[in-house]
Amino acid sequence: MLNVKKIRAYYDTYYQDLKATLKLSYPIIIGQIGVTLMGFIDTVMVGRFSTTALAASAVANAIFFILTVLGLGTVSIMTPLVASSHSKDDKEACGAILSAGVRVAIFTGIIFIGIAYLLVEFFYIFDQPKEVVPLATEYLIIITFSAVPMLLFRAFKHFAEGLSETKPAMYVTYASVVINFFLNWILIYGKLGFPALGLAGAGYATLLTRTIMAVGLSVYVFKHARFQPFLTKFSWWKNAKTQINEILRKGLPAGFQMFFEVSAFAGTAVMMGWLGKIPQAAHQIAINLASITYMAATGFSIAGSIRVGNAYGAKNPKQIFRAGTTALVLGFVFMFICCLAFIIFNYPLVRLYNGNPEVIHIATSLVIIAGFFQLSDGVQVVSLGALRGIGDVNIPTIITLFAYWIVAVPVGYLLCFFFEWGAQGMWIGLLLGLTFSAILLTLRFYWLVYANRKQEQVGV
Repeated sequence: MLNVKKIRAYYDTYYQDLKATLKLSYPIIIGQIGVTLMGFIDTVMVGRFSTTALAASAVANAIFFILTVLGLGTVSIMTPLVASSHSKDDKEACGAILSAGVRVAIFTGIIFIGIAYLLVEFFYIFDQPKEVVPLATEYLIIITFSAVPMLLFRAFKHFAEGLSETKPAMYVTYASVVINFFLNWILIYGKLGFPALGLAGAGYATLLTRTIMAVGLSVYVFKHARFQPFLTKFSWWKNAKTQINEILRKGLPAGFQMFFEVSAFAGTAVMMGWLGKIPQAAHQIAINLASITYMAATGFSIAGSIRVGNAYGAKNPKQIFRAGTTALVLGFVFMFICCLAFIIFNYPLVRLYNGNPEVIHIATSLVIIAGFFQLSDGVQVVSLGALRGIGDVNIPTIITLFAYWIVAVPVGYLLCFFFEWGAQGMWIGLLLGLTFSAILLTLRFYWLVYANRKQEQVGV
């Protein structure tokens, strides 16, 4: 006989968990969409300037994010670290983590600038179309200087999110979307007396916008009363060696997780250049659309990381299970809707970017494939967030290395060049890699939860 009271209690518990996750995630999702909206605006405005500029932006952005993603992943570990300290009411630790995160952001950003200058000298190794190279190298140098402000913005963002304050970054991001659009309009096309700089203008607009974002969010954190109790141990200069070591110890594996994924996608952008500027431009359109939905799904990932981190700090394995599960369910449902949208509306979505019939023909087929891998992409990014919440970073790093560089890139390369499936073959390889990642990471999370439930803790 069914126990109605038990079923009702079970339903009420998960309903409250879903509400809590949605409350945390919706400002993050809106903010993440804002970040990709800037990329969307850049891609559309550059694409309407010229197809060559669009192809150049594809390879330059790919290289930029290969460089910076390690730093982005490293500082992202601040969210669960701050959430765990907050659940223990350790305010001083939260401020010390911010101090360490800011220094890690500045240091890694400066390193990336140096590496970018070095890569420009050896850009020929990427074997790109001749007309693309000068535009791509100029644009890469300009946006490289935005690495430091971008990472600083992320450090303050992850600090605020760890305290469950997810709206400040959203407000700053959307103000910056407007600024970015205005600066693009002036600098790409030459308005209000400025020269038309084309792709370089988009680069300067990005640099200025990211600087404004970093300044805006840091001022908000330092001035708002909500954060003051957590900043007593913040310092730009004083020793934070323990927290820096913790961020690097847990953050670097998280950074490599993102690096393996992003470098796989960036590597495909470079290989698309071997097919020509038309497939490369089509790839840029499809990857930009996919990145919009991916960044939205990271909202559920970050919310899951915060709630799992809180439960982990409180040593509550049942709540860890519920927090992770509700984030996964929400991520899957959201990406299922995106999957349908990509399949049904592929042509009008692509047409927003570029009017070249050859580009449209290839890009629409890529968007359909991207629609199918929305499901795997959503599950794998949320699973990664849940695993970071319980401090599990090493095994997931190995999983991402396997999924992207043992499965996705080799299979995509074979299908693209050996079997001559072209751009579509490369994207099928990416789909397979994402699917492997989603399955293995989800199994990893639930295995850890059940394996440690009897000991009333979760970890490795």
